[in-house]
Amino acid sequence: MRYLVSGKEMKLLDQNTSESFHVPELVLMEQAAMGFVRKLFLLKQQIRSALIVCGSGNNGGDGLAISRLLHERGVTVKLVLAGESNGHKTSSSYDIQKQICDAYHIPMTDSISDERGQEYDLVIDALFGTGLSRNICGKLAELINDLNGMSGWKVSVDIASGIHADDGSVLGTAFRAQDTITFSFGKVGQYLWPGTEYSGNVHVVPIGITQASWLDRKPRIAVLEQEDCSLLPGRYDHSNKGTYGKLLIIAGSVNMAGAACLCAKAAYRSGCGLVKVMTAEENRMILQSTVPEAILSTYNSKLDEQQVIDELKWADAVVIGPGIGTDRTSQRLVRIVLKNCVVPFVVDADALNIISEQPELLLRPHTDMILTPHLGEMARLTKDSIALIQSRMVACAVEFAQTYDVICVLKDFHTVTAVPYGMTYLNLSGNFGMATAGSGDVLSGMMGSLLAQGMKPDLAALAVYLHGLAGDAAASLHGKSSLMATDLIDGIAAVMCDMNR
Repeated sequence: MRYLVSGKEMKLLDQNTSESFHVPELVLMEQAAMGFVRKLFLLKQQIRSALIVCGSGNNGGDGLAISRLLHERGVTVKLVLAGESNGHKTSSSYDIQKQICDAYHIPMTDSISDERGQEYDLVIDALFGTGLSRNICGKLAELINDLNGMSGWKVSVDIASGIHADDGSVLGTAFRAQDTITFSFGKVGQYLWPGTEYSGNVHVVPIGITQASWLDRKPRIAVLEQEDCSLLPGRYDHSNKGTYGKLLIIAGSVNMAGAACLCAKAAYRSGCGLVKVMTAEENRMILQSTVPEAILSTYNSKLDEQQVIDELKWADAVVIGPGIGTDRTSQRLVRIVLKNCVVPFVVDADALNIISEQPELLLRPHTDMILTPHLGEMARLTKDSIALIQSRMVACAVEFAQTYDVICVLKDFHTVTAVPYGMTYLNLSGNFGMATAGSGDVLSGMMGSLLAQGMKPDLAALAVYLHGLAGDAAASLHGKSSLMATDLIDGIAAVMCDMNR
């Protein structure tokens, strides 16, 4: 697991490192510059010329220090001191770094106008750091637009100028980096849309600010990695199908049997011992021929409430929603589950749309509940626009989780999983090929499977991470543009095989 920080959290880490561990700001700046330059030459060994554009704050100071180190390596460097020309006050560390560059006779200018016809191997953005919270306008906005139009390899120092460190929003305009070399910890906004588009490839380099600098305030957002798969429920030689849990999947309606099939197959591929599918009677033959391993329980329009309650009692975990429709029978089915389920359960797809008509249903006392809305479903649940939700993904997921005391898995290119009054996770596995019908049904099946096997509900992000890995494995075989949800099932098998499970 690695942590991501907001702009305020990074500022606090800087302060803690200087005040509690007596590391001067100038030392941190030097270490940042050295880490940046080392990474540059690991990414590209030959750099002959560089244009470095600096703001007036510590990000600009980093840029000045970087220019000296590149100069020492024989790179032809040109500095543009854009912050001073706009009347901004400089920092003390910036002033020292500028004096050093002066002493080395590194060429400086306050305008990019003379550079528009020039070509550089490298264009470095050191204008604004993680503390930016206002829109960029006027001459600085024009400068960034000019930089975006230049040729050469574009790299940002710590964060692409104009990207909000907390939510990834564009503050007026932003530098389009091909690579961002960021310090100590990744910044949340670099992984949220549209910040991820402007950040390019993000590389985290150490500069001496470590977890010790958290003191008593640990960051609230984390990213799961391969090592976290050790948290998956164990597998044992001396075991049977009952050892690995019983999952009830309530899915599928007339002409929507595929959702139930995908969900059930994903559950079995993820290691569940027994999967029972409760579905509309019309789906019987399809389920029996497509997923013969699954137990089948069917219902018709005259839903038997006691039948549903009995099936809930059988299960160690439940998934409800994929493809069930939103008719009266489905509405009644969702209400029965919300009222009677006492094991962890996943609410997805049509069940979310039914709940959106009466979200207060979620306020009833309940067991651990995981909701997995995509942006459209979240818009229906919250009555906010998709654009607003996408602009504040983390905040929206956290607020919803805390309001209804549920785990909220808000699905997007980088899915956010918010645990009420706990950690929030941002998922970085997966690819655009997974934006295809049925992908969410596969996720629900995987998540329900892991819950049935004993995974703690607050590790729901682990299922999201594995789902992304399955998508990456499938894309390596089929390509991203050709990916289908059924391919993800094979991807799950490949991922599990890699783990020797």
